[in-house]
Amino acid sequence: MTSGQFVSKCTADAMARAAQTLQAGHLVAFPTETVYGLGADATNASAVARIYEAKGRPADHPLIVHVGDMQDIADWSDDIPDYAIALARNFWPGPMTLILKRSALAQDFITGGQDTVGLRVPNHVIALALLSEFKKLGGKGVAAPSANRFGHVSPTTAQAVSDELSQYLAPEDVLLEGGPSLVGVESTIIDCTTESPKILRPGAITEEMIEAVTGIDISYDATEIRVSGSLENHYSPNAQVVLDIAPENGDGFIALASTPTPDGVIRLSSPQSNEDFARVLYTSLRSADEQSLSRVVVHQPSGDDISVAIRDRLLRASRGR
Repeated sequence: MTSGQFVSKCTADAMARAAQTLQAGHLVAFPTETVYGLGADATNASAVARIYEAKGRPADHPLIVHVGDMQDIADWSDDIPDYAIALARNFWPGPMTLILKRSALAQDFITGGQDTVGLRVPNHVIALALLSEFKKLGGKGVAAPSANRFGHVSPTTAQAVSDELSQYLAPEDVLLEGGPSLVGVESTIIDCTTESPKILRPGAITEEMIEAVTGIDISYDATEIRVSGSLENHYSPNAQVVLDIAPENGDGFIALASTPTPDGVIRLSSPQSNEDFARVLYTSLRSADEQSLSRVVVHQPSGDDISVAIRDRLLRASRGR
């Protein structure tokens, strides 16, 4: 890295130092089970502003606050419906973000000026250790969008973070190495501000799973709540992404392993399952750019599991930056 400190051995001492980095108002990029996040003290306006600067992110685009335990959400919201508590008990730590009415702690620089806040407990040993150490220092939570430039492909490895953001980080910032992300696509975002939950961004926690836990049908009412990753153009590599057509000579190709590779086509990945597809998707799109490919053809997986999230990300990626 040209800037920042790359930490490959995330010992207890390293976690304590990273927490001190957050407390001092600097940035810490860290692994989660979904993708890598770029974190700052969620109560420090100047630190959070550096996230927006490093990412090139619009100032009205809200951030997700990561906390270490579901009990911590009471700091951030004064209005938590029973079904949101049920979801938290069942799926946290895990790849789920709850949108709740904000408390006074959640300032406009986190919420994008909205009266709601997004909260999540990540399921990664390093992320949880960092949050625990930060809490010992009095920290209330870590604001952390994906650790990439805005609109680009999210990073699922520390190297991808370094490639994407090293020139935008300061020498005091830290990047924690934690291996590849195991889920590979961002968290399910659920609006919990009305009588019925509403999925604002699909992820590994599916509609069926939400309804099974809450006993409430998913709402499909329109909402004006802005959340991460909700723009029509997002998750895009430099290469053009084209969906569900026959690949041509020189194209990059992503499809389940059961789909053969035509002659002259560059196979970027051959996932064995929908879960594997999600895990390798962003790495495969980054590989296309590393090979300077002009077009990537993706045959999308079917189903109502994590494939819903995969298709959501690919549709946005296909619209370009």
